[in-house]
Amino acid sequence: QVQLVESGGGLVQAGGSLRLSCAASLRTFSRYAMGWFRQVPGKEREFVAAISRSGGNTNYSDSVKGRFTISRDNAKNAVYLQMNSLKPEDTAVYYCAASLTLYGSRVLYEYDYWGQGTQVTVSS
Repeated sequence: QVQLVESGGGLVQAGGSLRLSCAASLRTFSRYAMGWFRQVPGKEREFVAAISRSGGNTNYSDSVKGRFTISRDNAKNAVYLQMNSLKPEDTAVYYCAASLTLYGSRVLYEYDYWGQGTQVTVSS
């Protein structure tokens, strides 16, 4: 059974940092591109960042570019999201997801597995 488990969320003041982690039970983790998405109540889940299978390619939404960094450790079956200079508008539930695409995708339906999410709250 495939599981993606996020951790590292919490409450932080604006301007602060958090590091999210996602542990994957995927047997062939390196065959999956990984992504982070976020969602606030009443809104659609939106793309945040993605990383290719090897980790050599990344892409970000315009709203987080320059502040967030996605990385992965294929030996540990893990993907991370370092979030710096956090803003109140970053408040959301953050989800990690796994995709069989090569470079990752900005599109939700191209992801095969999803975690349960971790809450990030940024106070002003």
